[in-house]
Amino acid sequence: MKLMCSYLKQRRWEILTSMLFGLIFIVVFALYHLPLQAVLYPAGLCALLGILFLAADFYKVSQRHIQLLKIREFTDVVKGAMPEAKSVETDDYQQIIRLLCEEYKLLEMQMNARYMDMIDYYTVWAHQIKTPIASMKLRLQNEDSALSRRVSSDLFRIEQYVEMVLMFLRLDDGANDYLIREYSLDDIVKQAVRKFAGEFIGRKLFLDYVPLDMTVITDEKWLLFVVEQVLSNALKYTQSGSISIFVEEPKTLCIRDTGIGIAPEDLPRIFEKGYTGYNGRSDKKASGIGLYLCRRICQNLGHTISAESVPDEGTIIRLGLEQRNVKTE
Repeated sequence: MKLMCSYLKQRRWEILTSMLFGLIFIVVFALYHLPLQAVLYPAGLCALLGILFLAADFYKVSQRHIQLLKIREFTDVVKGAMPEAKSVETDDYQQIIRLLCEEYKLLEMQMNARYMDMIDYYTVWAHQIKTPIASMKLRLQNEDSALSRRVSSDLFRIEQYVEMVLMFLRLDDGANDYLIREYSLDDIVKQAVRKFAGEFIGRKLFLDYVPLDMTVITDEKWLLFVVEQVLSNALKYTQSGSISIFVEEPKTLCIRDTGIGIAPEDLPRIFEKGYTGYNGRSDKKASGIGLYLCRRICQNLGHTISAESVPDEGTIIRLGLEQRNVKTE
């Protein structure tokens, strides 16, 4: 119906002109007192032919419209896909469209090349920066002082940020980097806990963790990164008290802290890219990337992540580890 109204609007001047000519004939015959049947019959015949002509023309227009709608679904418009031009003006428009498509393809190729160069550069940088970090960690292993412990803690944070950069770079190309199979959840959680053992001891925070006795279908490396990020945030915003790690049914890993909590107005947005919230703005060190990466990784793995929090009482992060429609290896 919308196409019909648009077509009639486009052809309105032709229709009005034909009706005006018929009206002129009727008026002239009436003024000369001639029989109106002599003009009504040919006028009706002409009207019928005009309607048939409009119907045939509308059918052609509708077919071209359908063809153009199909073309619009493709990202690339090939030269031979557009309908045949029926006028010089239509041909001009099609030439303009082809030129714009060629310019778009060229620009897309240039942007993709620049993007890949940037990805390659930062990937190489992230791997290279790991070498001096590892060297400094080895040198600090032979020292045991307050300064060496602080430097080791800072190096650990730097190492985390470098790993975050690598995960961010691999995120969009993660399909080639996943090894989905069955893993022991305890093995993954223990790896994350061991990395933060020094911080737990140094800050005298209590870890409430008992064996989870659960297996999950996931990717070990990517899920480990998510658990580490959640633990890192829990430690960052917990000055005293404890951090608990436990499971809920069905297959939900929970990490709860007794930290400063999250403001109610910030809670719905903590998984958005770049959003830091009130605590992040006051901390001045938050990037708003960690939880965003966790959400994206969980989506790619078929998991879920959610948060509950009460200000000044603590936060609980839930990782739903049920896996659906995944081929295991």
